[in-house]
Amino acid sequence: MEGIGYLAIQLCVELRLARPEICQETIHLFQHDLVSVWTHSVLRPTEICGLLVGTHCGHWDIYSDWNISLPAAPKPPVRPPVPPPPGTPTARVLFLTDLHWDRGYTPGSDPACGDPLCCRGGRPRGAGAGYWGEYGRCDLPLHTLQNLLEHLADSGPFDAVYWTGDIPAHNVWQQSRADQLYSLATVSSLLRKFLGPLPVYPAVGNHESVPVNSFPPPFVPGNQSSAWLYDAMAEAWQQWLPPEALRKLRRGGFYTVRLWPGLRLVSLNMNFCSETNFWLLLNSTDPAGQLQWLVDTLRAAEQSGEKVHIIGHIPPAHCLRSWSWNYYRIIDRFEGTVAGQFFGHTHVDEFEMFYDEATLSRPVSVAFVAPSVTTFINLNPGYRVYEVDGAYPGSSHMVLDHETFILNLTEANAPGAVPRWQRLYRAREAYGLPSVFPADWDQLLKRFQADERLFQRFWYLLHKGHPPPEPCRQPCKTAMLCALRTGRSADPGLCHPLHHNLPFARIQAHWRQRRFC
Repeated sequence: MEGIGYLAIQLCVELRLARPEICQETIHLFQHDLVSVWTHSVLRPTEICGLLVGTHCGHWDIYSDWNISLPAAPKPPVRPPVPPPPGTPTARVLFLTDLHWDRGYTPGSDPACGDPLCCRGGRPRGAGAGYWGEYGRCDLPLHTLQNLLEHLADSGPFDAVYWTGDIPAHNVWQQSRADQLYSLATVSSLLRKFLGPLPVYPAVGNHESVPVNSFPPPFVPGNQSSAWLYDAMAEAWQQWLPPEALRKLRRGGFYTVRLWPGLRLVSLNMNFCSETNFWLLLNSTDPAGQLQWLVDTLRAAEQSGEKVHIIGHIPPAHCLRSWSWNYYRIIDRFEGTVAGQFFGHTHVDEFEMFYDEATLSRPVSVAFVAPSVTTFINLNPGYRVYEVDGAYPGSSHMVLDHETFILNLTEANAPGAVPRWQRLYRAREAYGLPSVFPADWDQLLKRFQADERLFQRFWYLLHKGHPPPEPCRQPCKTAMLCALRTGRSADPGLCHPLHHNLPFARIQAHWRQRRFC
């Protein structure tokens, strides 16, 4: 094992992936679990290099196709959604994702260092990192998160909170289990303190574990299992979740719970679909049986007349191909039951479309991907509020509108300023939408193609009011529209109406290289 670690460190240094100190700390953190996985799987040298370094070093694609079983019962007749009558009850759902608390954040420190995470010490450039946060490769100090929660305590009322993970910072080379558990306990305690009796429904992010992205399936025993993390989560979240949900959480990091009459929540552990979860090298076929469990849960909801909201951290189109395509099939089969999908992870404000599998043209669902609380990378802090059809007989429980709020760091860090969380936009108003049902987002994509001004407005909002200096032209725009239209991974067929003669591989590569997660 020591020899493998030494070679990996040398490779990291030679390829200049990071400073020698970071290479050494990272390899030492990962090597025990990685070697354990490799000894139980069959990997060629090029696949090992592709896994560790990237596609320019080798090709890593050893996952075979597989299928989950859908119910034999036919799909119920499709009923297109319609807006509820005026005066109908609605509910407000607060959505928080990707908080990324950096315990080492230091105001005045260097925001432009060469490390994977900055604003943590060293000589500043110019004025240095701002007190409330900084544009750059930086996460957030605890006082900014506390300020957000104080603001939210006065901004209600909310009916529920969806919280889709990523609590620790991006200093992944120097984290320990004790660090992750401290972050989990501290932030969970802050949510309980400031949001009071409001029910919070969490999902597990990819940064919660250590090493990062390391989530063994439940069959991995002993100290290498995720029991240390799931047990701590169950302890921290027992005020919010009922006993049966906590039991399921302890086993695999996912659960279901009834929110209110007519509406059920499913919280998925999307790390079991992640391309970066190296434990899936052992077996990537429906890890933990999660998708089959999802089918059974949705079938039971269908039979009892319940609608379902699905939350998770990683959006479906960022998942391993077979997992993503199976999930797409599930959404198509249960389009009358799944009333909403809510994800995070990318740190920007986007969405993913789902179409019927028969024609790939009729929109059946939309996965909302909300922006991060953290600034990483070059963003304002932000959060989302969803307005959904409320609790009454016959409610669709679908999203009726959503609002995005930000903290403008330029204003907040100005001398003598007081931080002010402000609404950046409201979806229907900003895009001129009659409603926010799947067909409306599909039409919006067509409008983005034809209306350059509207698309650039979206590009600005995508980055929470702080877009990169370079404009998004072709092929950037084509790649963006392709990403929005594709709710499953590695699917060039869904992009054909958009990319014309531009190769899909080029579109995919262009968009993937700017992901933040």
